[in-house]
Amino acid sequence: MKKILFLSVLAMLGCNRKAPEVHPPVGGVLSQNDLDISKNRMKNLNTLERQQIQDWITGQNIKFYPTQLNYWTNAEGFDQRPRRQNESLISYSYELYDFDQTKIYDQPVARNNARFGHFDELKAVENALRYMKDGEEVTLLVPSSLAYGTYGDENKIDNDIPLIIKLKVL
Repeated sequence: MKKILFLSVLAMLGCNRKAPEVHPPVGGVLSQNDLDISKNRMKNLNTLERQQIQDWITGQNIKFYPTQLNYWTNAEGFDQRPRRQNESLISYSYELYDFDQTKIYDQPVARNNARFGHFDELKAVENALRYMKDGEEVTLLVPSSLAYGTYGDENKIDNDIPLIIKLKVL
């Protein structure tokens, strides 16, 4: 009986604690102030990365050209070409590098008979594939916002990392 009484008192004391602070879940509703802070952070990060990429381009022997979607490619007039439409099929592969030109993954990412409008890919890769010719290879310089963004790939690519992507249409 004494044990039951002791456990009851102990349980009541444990329940008397102040409730922990509640935080919204990931993906929860944010205030306008939080949204503004996030927007300004991304704007500043994008400006910084664009300048760093531009400085990197200056030190290269190959010319790179900006595209309308905010990445660079080594193909002049790239996004002025005819554009592949949704539902068309494409097979491709690409390799990822950091700006020290270190290959991130040993094996390339490859997709066969992917259908535009139905595959989930990096924004810059999907956009570039729409303008590429069969058998063509291009190099893309991609700011983090068009790569793996603020979360990374949860494996080898950290958050906010711009990438060099060597893309080939098979």
